[in-house]
Amino acid sequence: MKRYYTIFFLAAFLFSCSRSVNSREFITKATGRYYFNSDETIQVYFKNEKLLINWRNKELIPTRINDSTFYVKEMNEKLVFDTINNKITLAKKREHKELTYVFEKLKEGEKTPREYLNENNYEMALAGYLKIQNKDSLDKTISSSTLRKLTRSFTRNKKYTKAINTAKINSILHPKQSMPFYFLGNAYLKNKDTINAKIAFKKALEINPENYRAQDNLETLAVTHTDN
Repeated sequence: MKRYYTIFFLAAFLFSCSRSVNSREFITKATGRYYFNSDETIQVYFKNEKLLINWRNKELIPTRINDSTFYVKEMNEKLVFDTINNKITLAKKREHKELTYVFEKLKEGEKTPREYLNENNYEMALAGYLKIQNKDSLDKTISSSTLRKLTRSFTRNKKYTKAINTAKINSILHPKQSMPFYFLGNAYLKNKDTINAKIAFKKALEINPENYRAQDNLETLAVTHTDN
């Protein structure tokens, strides 16, 4: 009898160990990039048949709950994989307030608008942001403040072409707001393009005559540059 129980528990242990490893089919279908939001992705990949996630430039090691569900401590979320429909769904919990969160898998070669910005591909970035706006005009990824922060980040890192492209897109998405044009003027100014800087600052003032920062920059340019 003792020998029987030993064999039974050994078999159970080996079975549980085998189930802790992801199947080859799951690995093949789950691997890829998924939209975390409209302009950000999470990447799912495997090392030694263990699922890993790259999120915001950090490698995360989820805890495997079952064949399709993984707990990510850093997100405090359970990710439920649907490899048939190429998506991840967050397991429901009270904090979601009955909302359903779904991360769709990107197609081969598909990129986010921000990735196009990083490649200096202005046309594709603009098309991507316009698509987001048409789908949901309140999406935070296309808010004027979000794009201004991105413009400021590019400018701070002396990536002036990216800053200009981002500010131009912001001014197209929010043509009635003054600040996108002010940021566009600053980006041009950092890139030593005083002519386009003046045009942008004038547009900012046209929309909001009380944009004193744009006014100050125009007055400074009038003294230091006489072109146009």
